[in-house]
Amino acid sequence: HLSLVQADELKRTRLQIIQRLGRAAEYKDNETGLHVMRMSHYSRVLALAWGFSADMAEDLLNAAPMHDIGKIGIPDSILLKPGKLTDEEFTAMKRHPLIGAEILGECDSQLLELARSVALYHHEKWDGSGYPHGLKGEDIPVEARIVALADVFDALTSKRPYKEAWPVEQALDHIRQQSGKHFDPQLVELLLQEMAAV
Repeated sequence: HLSLVQADELKRTRLQIIQRLGRAAEYKDNETGLHVMRMSHYSRVLALAWGFSADMAEDLLNAAPMHDIGKIGIPDSILLKPGKLTDEEFTAMKRHPLIGAEILGECDSQLLELARSVALYHHEKWDGSGYPHGLKGEDIPVEARIVALADVFDALTSKRPYKEAWPVEQALDHIRQQSGKHFDPQLVELLLQEMAAV
């Protein structure tokens, strides 16, 4: 059996690998590291509100930055294109969750398993209209439903090359409208609760 010191060391090493992979993804993607940090923090807050243990929520905080790791496999001409993507380009872009799951692979580590799950399922939508598998409702793992909401909330409230930051109230209105469509209604309620408490 692993000693506590060895187990701790193993956990730290896995975390470092995840963080370095995240850094590699940032080189490819035009989204800033700050976005990844913020959406990971929102993911942790939502996970705790949902009832995750402190350790599990911490693992999700560390796994969430892997959601877009699959973009490493998307050509720059698509990834960095300033304008709207053609249908063909969008089809190629929609492969990034599958590529992400492939990069992270099957693993017996809870941290890497969470990372693979958020990479693979963060574009699924509550009503089944998402991708890559068109999963619906609770068929989508809860960690991916959490990251999807955290990711969109931060994207809306951040300035991007193609848009201004939305005021928080406007972003929350949009998310309310998407409750039961894009997002898990229960998670939307928890986000609204958490934001009201801030």
